[in-house]
Amino acid sequence: MNAPNEPGQFIPEQVTTLALPVISCSRFAEMIGIEEGVVRGWIGKGYVPTYSIGKYTLVNLALLNRMALDKAFSL
Repeated sequence: MNAPNEPGQFIPEQVTTLALPVISCSRFAEMIGIEEGVVRGWIGKGYVPTYSIGKYTLVNLALLNRMALDKAFSL
């Protein structure tokens, strides 16, 4: 089997994380390498879809993935 860091190979932690439909803002910011305040700003502007459960606001990865797939690719 190929080493997990070769192109086209997945690291099990990433696969598990990507399978979750929602994720905390702080974890999402960590995953994409952006400060949490920036992510919260994007959420406030409606750039990143969210799902609220009680007092918690989570990034809706399932909807974000669909939005990315539906958007036309351009260079």
